[in-house]
Amino acid sequence: MSVPSQNSEEEQEVVSLPSLRNKHSNPVVLLVDDQPIIAEGVRRLLGDHDDIEFHYCQDPKQAIDMAQRVRPTVILQDMVMPDMDGIMLVKFFCGHPQTRNIPIIVLSSNEDSHDKSRAFSSGAIDYLVKLPDQIELVARIRAHSRGYLSLLERDEAYRELRKLKHDLERSNAQLKHLSSIDGLTGVANRRYFDERLAEETQRGLRERTSLAVVLLDIDYFKPYNDNYGHQMGDTCLREVAQALSHSLRRPSDFIARYGGEEFVAILPATNMEGARIVAETLCSAIDVLELTHEHSKMSDHITVSVGYAALVPLSMEDGTLLVSASDQGLYDAKRAGKNRVMEGKI
Repeated sequence: MSVPSQNSEEEQEVVSLPSLRNKHSNPVVLLVDDQPIIAEGVRRLLGDHDDIEFHYCQDPKQAIDMAQRVRPTVILQDMVMPDMDGIMLVKFFCGHPQTRNIPIIVLSSNEDSHDKSRAFSSGAIDYLVKLPDQIELVARIRAHSRGYLSLLERDEAYRELRKLKHDLERSNAQLKHLSSIDGLTGVANRRYFDERLAEETQRGLRERTSLAVVLLDIDYFKPYNDNYGHQMGDTCLREVAQALSHSLRRPSDFIARYGGEEFVAILPATNMEGARIVAETLCSAIDVLELTHEHSKMSDHITVSVGYAALVPLSMEDGTLLVSASDQGLYDAKRAGKNRVMEGKI
């Protein structure tokens, strides 16, 4: 190393080791001092320690930028400089997001207790009278560097843990979403329907509001599958599911595949009349799709039969009662000729 002159940025920096050294395991020192003779003195004190990387900045106005480039593990800083008060520079370092955690050792020409107090209260971690004893200087540089590197490792570990936690939460959310979706139709599955029914029943109990369930079944679906094949049958189920989903207007309304060719809707805060209107809307939505079904005994296209029921829950068992009543309405609709809507009696 050689002491830089004041002529260029390149001369502001003295490096003792190759630039490819591991900056996360060895001490990196940045000296900020307006006197090149002090830089030469510090360089000599560190000269026998090849693992310590040394940088020098003569202009305190460039110190922050230089610290961001070289990423020191310790900053040695003069207390008195002609263009900037040393205490002010300490505050700048401590206030900058890229340098605020780097340990600062203030170098001063005297042991004044008032100066020491100002340095420590401004954020400095240590105070030495220049030029210090070599053993003491190296020991303090190593000790403060170890502390800073441990802090970086801890922060990096925390960041990694936060990232892992975020990734895990996202993965769990995705898994939960996937576990709640019917793989064929893309609407909710029976398991998620059961969860939502319990939630909405609880809400109805708490808020004393009516809850409705609508149960639908595709008419003559077995002949459709038998004659058009299961691939066409799957396509039919997907189109029916999407039509039903798009027909529900309120964000709180919920559609699920109940099983086979059956679908079910939950309608919070909906009375019997409202349930009837939604049930008829769903029935019409499938009718207007006009999915060809030449093997239906009552139409040339896919139709559905629908049962519905509504009540103000008085107990958690009322959710199951709603499904049973809707199922009875569906049975009545099938028996009455299909492609129609029937109220389930409670």
